[in-house]
Amino acid sequence: MKYAVKYIKNTFYPLIVPDNIKVEEGQLVLVRTEKGEEALKVELVNSEVAKIWESSPNKPEPLTVIRVLNQRDLQTLDEIKKEEVESFFKCQALIKQHKLVMNLVQCRITFDRRKITFYYTAPERVDFRALLKDLTQVFTRVRIDLRHIGVRDETSLVDGVGICGCPFCCSSFLRKFETINVKLAKDQGMPIAPGKISGTCGRLLCCLTYEYENYIDAAKGMPPIGSSVMTSEGLGKVCYLQFMNGTVAVKMEDGKVKEFPKSDIEMVDADVNVEIDVPLINNAYEDESDSGIDIKQLEDDKNSSTGNV
Repeated sequence: MKYAVKYIKNTFYPLIVPDNIKVEEGQLVLVRTEKGEEALKVELVNSEVAKIWESSPNKPEPLTVIRVLNQRDLQTLDEIKKEEVESFFKCQALIKQHKLVMNLVQCRITFDRRKITFYYTAPERVDFRALLKDLTQVFTRVRIDLRHIGVRDETSLVDGVGICGCPFCCSSFLRKFETINVKLAKDQGMPIAPGKISGTCGRLLCCLTYEYENYIDAAKGMPPIGSSVMTSEGLGKVCYLQFMNGTVAVKMEDGKVKEFPKSDIEMVDADVNVEIDVPLINNAYEDESDSGIDIKQLEDDKNSSTGNV
């Protein structure tokens, strides 16, 4: 395997090139997919990556090259891109006319113009029979596909950059969405503010799951915040935890806060006369821009992802 193409959600697909066709990196080629004929860009695959990929049982099914796009094909592709924009707004107008509660995300037309797909999100199931009837009158001699997707799927389609400064995980390497809830953020000592733990999709960040197991392992043997402990310097109360370096911050009876390795402290059943202020990192709080937002709304639900892209 020498060449590949990026298709849905930037997934790399191996490319089957017939002997009578010569392709080069960067060329646009016409390939046959399950959705129809698509124009995609050829990518050169590193030989070492190719060896690993060929032995992988989970690689996508290869796509077959029909031909390299010529100048006339490139003009057709430009026309299709313009048609997609026009079709998007036509469909959007009809949705508004029928007063349907659905948000149109994207319109895609196959290169052979045999199929047009409208991706949309909706809070509930939509009865779009009347809409489909009107669409068949507007778009004649073409197969129309109205596809309901989740808000996570929407973000993976439109692509972009996350708050970390890197491309969205869902549109680069992430193929399966894990169930995410606020507990993941709390257990990692993160600030429970919507603007800090949610992504562009309006759901909790996918990356909250990446290091969760490490935090759970690191938290083993850690005393709860507010518990009384005995340290090498006397009694105190735990005021915050440093999971990654395995230390516990303890407020001593003299009011000073000191950090100790978790192995050097011992929980005791004693009434220590120390008042602690739980730091914001261990407490739920809101930014001004987050006021009025219910944290539970950020958790996964049946409309988060459908896998229907």
